[in-house]
Amino acid sequence: MLNVKLKYRLLLATALMLGGAALNANAASYCADGKTVTFAGIDWESGALITEVMKTILTKGYDCKVDSIPGNSVTLEQATANDDVQIFAEEWIGRSDIWNNAAAAGQVVSVGKTFVGASEGWFVPEYLVKGDAKKGIEAKAPDLKSVSQLSDPKFAKLFKDPEEPSKGRFLNCPSGWTCEGVNTAKLEAYKLTGTYVNFRPGTGTALDAAISSAYLQGEPVLFYYWSPTAVMGKFKLVQLEEPAYDEACWKELTSATGKREAGCAFPAVEVAYGVNSTFAKEAPEIIEILKKATFPLKEVNASLAYMVDQKADAAAAAGEFLKTKGDVWSAWVSADAKAKIEASLR
Repeated sequence: MLNVKLKYRLLLATALMLGGAALNANAASYCADGKTVTFAGIDWESGALITEVMKTILTKGYDCKVDSIPGNSVTLEQATANDDVQIFAEEWIGRSDIWNNAAAAGQVVSVGKTFVGASEGWFVPEYLVKGDAKKGIEAKAPDLKSVSQLSDPKFAKLFKDPEEPSKGRFLNCPSGWTCEGVNTAKLEAYKLTGTYVNFRPGTGTALDAAISSAYLQGEPVLFYYWSPTAVMGKFKLVQLEEPAYDEACWKELTSATGKREAGCAFPAVEVAYGVNSTFAKEAPEIIEILKKATFPLKEVNASLAYMVDQKADAAAAAGEFLKTKGDVWSAWVSADAKAKIEASLR
């Protein structure tokens, strides 16, 4: 009986060793076989930065061939579903019908958390509420905390629209952006359309410029924004409170024919690596990296501010991140990969 048990244990140990070897062989096969890992060529700042960081980690740390395909988010999400793209580095889960349908069909999966704590809402500069002694700015609205207070004439006057001085100005997203429609619905729901101009800049760059100009001059400004972004990295802002997110409320706000009887906060944001399902099965070692690769939101905002201040592209900002934030990304990779990546940066 002892010999039988011993033989069983030896067989089990052998099976486990062979199974582990097979797994390692499979894990190494995707890049070792010369296959290319194609990323979605996301064109917004945070997505472009994160894509470049992950491309560098795979090429320098794991000898992978990588590529990226440019396009808008809808096209790239569909390409991920079709396996023309393997990794969509910043997928905002639940916001896209294309992605939702592909996930339901088993064509794509979400992996890990690209970053945690992303937010969107209505903001004002911190100096407006708290003042800024270093810049000699007094707090002009020390009691401003909530969107519900904006209907007070004193605040509408504070955010005076230069073209319609009898109203305040709310800086919305550019026309055609999803957030523009939601914010317009919120202005109606909060009964602010009579006291505020719903100002839509022509481009995202124009929105940033309007915010930056007001901030650098220490002027009041009320606007919609989100993170991670360079603006969040550069400026100290205060998000105004709103009624808690409610699914029924949100459905009305996001429907073109919805009721505008009540407003509520934006839903919580879940951002993950969007991955083609076939690729996920074929490249488990890369999936393990993605599961660990969560970027601290503060560091993303700082990197995006670096891009703006230094007029650097995403690849240059990614290089700076890898050089200066080894304590962050080294936890995502093997010791061997870490050494190879660090050597490539010298």
